Amino acid sequence: MDESHTDISDNSSNRDVTPPKNVTLSEAFWYWLKLGFISFGGPAGQIAIMHQDLVERMHWISERRFLHALNYCMLLPGPEAQQLAIYIGWLLHRTWGGIIAGVLFVLPSLFILIALSWIYIAFGDVPLVAGIFYGIKPAVTAIVFQAAYRIGSRTIKNSFLFLIAVASFIAIFILKIPFPFIVATAALIGFIGGIYRPQNFHINKSHGKKNISYGAALIDDHTPTPEHAKFSWVRLSSIIVTGLLLWLIPILFLTVLYSWNHDFTQMAWFFTKAALLTFGGAYAVLPYIYQGAVEFYGWLTPEQMIDGLALGEATPGPLIMVVAFVAFIGGYVKELLGPDMLFIAGSMAAIIVTWFTFLPSFIFILAGGPIVESTHDNLKFTAPLTAITAAIVGVILNLAMFFGYHVLWPQGFNGEFDWISASIIIIAAVALFRFKRNVLEVICFCGIIGLGAKLIIF
Repeated sequence: MDESHTDISDNSSNRDVTPPKNVTLSEAFWYWLKLGFISFGGPAGQIAIMHQDLVERMHWISERRFLHALNYCMLLPGPEAQQLAIYIGWLLHRTWGGIIAGVLFVLPSLFILIALSWIYIAFGDVPLVAGIFYGIKPAVTAIVFQAAYRIGSRTIKNSFLFLIAVASFIAIFILKIPFPFIVATAALIGFIGGIYRPQNFHINKSHGKKNISYGAALIDDHTPTPEHAKFSWVRLSSIIVTGLLLWLIPILFLTVLYSWNHDFTQMAWFFTKAALLTFGGAYAVLPYIYQGAVEFYGWLTPEQMIDGLALGEATPGPLIMVVAFVAFIGGYVKELLGPDMLFIAGSMAAIIVTWFTFLPSFIFILAGGPIVESTHDNLKFTAPLTAITAAIVGVILNLAMFFGYHVLWPQGFNGEFDWISASIIIIAAVALFRFKRNVLEVICFCGIIGLGAKLIIF
């Protein structure tokens, strides 16, 4: 799922159209379901699809209100495209509208990834499957390097932010400092720097242009805030309490049923923390997931992590859905429900992890939406977030080098250098950087190369 920046505005001429009639919840349901199946292209592509549909074509919401909601979502940890869908669904049809939009955004990809994860772990030794993944692994390495470049080119606008990125790389690559500590330190630097050197932390991350109009919309620039979207302390408190209960009850249930140290419970706890650290996109939190899922818990191997990222890139929905693959493999391989229920164990783990990964997004939007609706012109990006994003560049570069090591020296530095994988990395990098091909095309092409290499050379 390519996270490259896409300008969601275009040069369409302003149109004077009659606002659409009220959109029913049923109509919205079918749109959000369709979006869940076609949301390829990472957050930029997903946001572009929503903009084209909801702003330009169906006129459900105006350009200005769309961007205002997007700016808030970009401040939050978690998948910004899914959060934007929740926000618009909530604005149109209250709480249930937001829940439906957010659930349908990820549900198709969850089912698809469960199926693909089962095929991968059950039939991964079949030459056809092994050959395809042999070519995909180097492609993923190039894709992660491209992610570091993209985020860095948008974020690192001065030497101060460059130093933050370098320091974060040294911290995680050499000093092995945990990812949450790096994020917290960067946030503190940004907070202090925002007070004393604010000019070093100003970057423009807005999507599109605010002066383009696509005609009258159901929720227009000056449409009064709906009653349900007005701020209320009672409503805010009820959402926070409900959200905490929706988190606490399942994790207590897992603890009582299995114990706190059981993998199901630890998955719930670990991916709750991961969900709160997903600043800057899924690539930013992948090093943290690697540290926990691979090194600490041993739910999967480094090579399986690379393969999972490839599957996540090739399916619709947010890239962070790779957590479903991680959980499925962990539940399946560790036989968490016994040797006769491998698929059920993997599926249960994937569902648990998906619940705890995406629950915070619903709470953030439903709780914070009324505040955002009351400040249409005042939302600003913070210096701590800018510093975190700069630090994330160094973290992602570390992830790319980690992937590269396992791809180029699969047996370790004492083993042979894999020149075929190195060639595929170069091909993928040229396709991504020079010819601007999308991620799905690169993965498919490299998978074919890998299959051919396995059949011909090996």
